[in-house]
Amino acid sequence: MRTRRLMDPLGLALENFDAVGRWRETDASGEPLDVSGELPDGTRFTGVTELKRALLANPKPFLRTLTEKLLTYALGRGLEYTDAPAVRGIVRDAASREHRFSALVLGIVKSVPFRQRRSAGEAAAVN
Repeated sequence: MRTRRLMDPLGLALENFDAVGRWRETDASGEPLDVSGELPDGTRFTGVTELKRALLANPKPFLRTLTEKLLTYALGRGLEYTDAPAVRGIVRDAASREHRFSALVLGIVKSVPFRQRRSAGEAAAVN
């Protein structure tokens, strides 16, 4: 479990859900699940409810990271320094809309990097 704590600390909060989403209190051997973890800033949590509360207490880092990951997927390439203004704008707009996931998605599809997508080959040629 120590390795898991280092590699996937947020995933521990979701450990009560099995592979198909059923709630469980114990692992396959009958041992109680340890659903505690720690955010990168040192905030500790136990379970998904406390994780949610901790993320909502300081939503900007989570929102920025989620935006970066979604934009990376949407673009089909890694982010570049030129994408940073779009990420900041998407995060700012989503914050003004109560951090709604739909605001993130809308911000991504309206963003300049998404509307002016380049293939991986074109991006490499520019760099």
